[in-house]
Amino acid sequence: MKEEIKEALKVLKSGEILIYPTDTIWGLGCDATNQAAVKKIFKIKNRSESKSLIILVDGMDMLKKYVSLVPKVIEKFLKTSTKPTTVIYSHPKGLAQNVIASDDTVAIRIVQSDFCKALVSEFGKPIVSTSANFSGQPSASSFKEIDPLLLKQVDYIVNLPAAESKNSASQIIKLNDLGKIEFLRK
Repeated sequence: MKEEIKEALKVLKSGEILIYPTDTIWGLGCDATNQAAVKKIFKIKNRSESKSLIILVDGMDMLKKYVSLVPKVIEKFLKTSTKPTTVIYSHPKGLAQNVIASDDTVAIRIVQSDFCKALVSEFGKPIVSTSANFSGQPSASSFKEIDPLLLKQVDYIVNLPAAESKNSASQIIKLNDLGKIEFLRK
């Protein structure tokens, strides 16, 4: 695993794109603070830049560097949730402009898998995590389901094909106008 982290770090630092196992499904990733790298992800996926991407952080400290406020109710929920959970936060900061939605929100998940946590931690910045598929196609729940044409378009493929992914997407939540947690995807 250490060698794969080392290789993936080179790719991230160079503004390039990788395919890697996350705590949910296989993902396309890049430096979430690098606008040019994020643009490459949209191009590879053939996805409109108006659709936002999920960002991974390694913990609450990193999260607080990139969002203006982490509501206490969200912090409490994340401490007790056993499912990978992506949260929609308002007023992000320090991220590439093209990962931020038009309503000034961003989707961020504190990653749970050992590989991703180590990768993000050693990189020291958030990374993009969007499903390793072309826009409109089903998500790849295992490495062997990733379209070979997609594999040819990235700069590096993390060599952990049997990695500990959950084979399903994260739940997505946000706070509604009443300060209550709303589930956008369970």
